[in-house]
Amino acid sequence: MNQDTTQLRSTPPSGAGGIVIINYGAGNIQSIMFAIERLGFKAVLSNNPEEILAADKVIFPGVGEASYAMKKLKESGLDSLIPTLKQPVLGICLGMQLMCKSTEEGNTEGLGIFDVDVIKFTPKVKVPQMGWNQIYDLKSDLFKGIQENEFMYLVHSFYAPYCDEAIATTNYELEYASALKKDNFYGTQFHPEKSGVVGEKILENFLKIP
Repeated sequence: MNQDTTQLRSTPPSGAGGIVIINYGAGNIQSIMFAIERLGFKAVLSNNPEEILAADKVIFPGVGEASYAMKKLKESGLDSLIPTLKQPVLGICLGMQLMCKSTEEGNTEGLGIFDVDVIKFTPKVKVPQMGWNQIYDLKSDLFKGIQENEFMYLVHSFYAPYCDEAIATTNYELEYASALKKDNFYGTQFHPEKSGVVGEKILENFLKIP
């Protein structure tokens, strides 16, 4: 949607403050920015702790290799900051995986927010899983208005096994957690910003979380 940025609201629907996308050098940031703009809002890119702490909503993106991404987080001190955040936080793809206890990718210790270890798909299936796959067993307001078995876009070789914190499930070789929630922290293995109208509805739902 072509829209002048002066017409975009800088606050989410809850109206409490701004949207910050954490910019730590390992994120698929532009597509997330554009998706938020299509919803009629704008977000600020920042690795500034004060701006992140003051945000109403925080999005934690991630693409690439886990150990490199964690190295970038540690360089800026964000590895210590993120687990302390009190506002709603959404980790996307690698961002979600880094919020887990650990990942086999690069034998990387995670942020420990979600109580699950990320592991690699076996050689029995093609990796990465790239393309559209269904999500089901949907829980939490993140999926308000979303039908079971909708298709989301995924690109990943590692996954979070099904666990108590799972709020969406996907099957690829086996059932795994394609979305997680603990307290104010949410994570999606899929890319809502690349998943069409349904994905943008999930982003909008996140922005409406009190």
